[in-house]
Amino acid sequence: MLSSAEKQRYQKHLLLPEVGAEGQERLKNARVLVVGAGGLGCPVLLYLAAAGVGTLGIVDGDTVDETNLQRQVLYDAADVDRPKATTAAAQLRRLNDLIDYEVFTTHLVAENAASIIERFDLVVDCTDNFSVRYLINDVCVLSAKPFVYGAIHRFEGQVSVFNYPSNGILGPTYRCLFPSPPSGLEIPNCSEVGVLGILPGMIGMYQANEVIKIITGVGKVLSGELMLMDLLENTQRKMKFKRRTDAEMLAQQGMETHRKLAANVLLPNEISAIELMRQLKREPDTFLLDVRNSDEYEVCHLPGAVLIPMPTIPTSVKHIPRDRPVIVYCHHGMRSASVIQYLEQEHGYDNLTNLDGGIHAWADEVDLRMAKY
Repeated sequence: MLSSAEKQRYQKHLLLPEVGAEGQERLKNARVLVVGAGGLGCPVLLYLAAAGVGTLGIVDGDTVDETNLQRQVLYDAADVDRPKATTAAAQLRRLNDLIDYEVFTTHLVAENAASIIERFDLVVDCTDNFSVRYLINDVCVLSAKPFVYGAIHRFEGQVSVFNYPSNGILGPTYRCLFPSPPSGLEIPNCSEVGVLGILPGMIGMYQANEVIKIITGVGKVLSGELMLMDLLENTQRKMKFKRRTDAEMLAQQGMETHRKLAANVLLPNEISAIELMRQLKREPDTFLLDVRNSDEYEVCHLPGAVLIPMPTIPTSVKHIPRDRPVIVYCHHGMRSASVIQYLEQEHGYDNLTNLDGGIHAWADEVDLRMAKY
């Protein structure tokens, strides 16, 4: 039953015959997990909290960065360096304290994904990480839970609903559309190519809309359809696809791969900015490899660094030495870690070290006059 306070707050929902008191009670009783409290997660969380979803789970192991503020509307300048998950929950409680929040200040990984996801009715994928997206898919398929997908790239976005049950039949999965993940070097994220700040807001609202439709049972759910939106051209189209007969087997195989990778994962060697400064004095022949884009390099770079943008690494391996220390860096350390993983696994390098925190850390800790972006 809805309380008097809930009836007052959600009266505009109650006036809709398609939602009404029954639909609002379904929202109140629902448990929704949002993975990622970034560009997509912020609008999803805001609208689901405002709509009265009874329990919202928030999974995010990152902290707020100043560059997030261009699109991650739950945060402000005072939140920089604070954990996203707890900061988002605090802001949402100010918006709606009639619902519950479960906060996970961690990344979703093979070791914790099943135990977290099993506590919720459905999952909203608001990540920008392919390995996590496939992990969400595989856990949801094996636990028979639907998940709402959203993705963004520059001016374009995608939305769909996977593993959605309709009339006792499960809809297509993410692996039905994309059976295997791309290489970490193939698909850049918004930190590499940029993204229009409005785009995640729009895609995130579509995701929230799908969640509300699934819970209340109204409207047509985007199952078996991938909606593609282009904000530059103001176009929108849908692509239809079907569930593969081996969808569950693909998920099982995927989970085995996730577990094997988790058991054998070797994090790259890392060096802090201060330690790198000392090493460059001791070993001036250290090779500095900058894997950012050329426009980032022009803003700032380490003296003597060689620019080989991440997408061109596979065709530029011969330019990376094996006979001396190589420090690989990017903006914050994520792209460089992917490059190291690729070079070690595919080309057998054993002399690579990642600059922890990237050139941003160098500007903060070593060269305070260096331009930042």
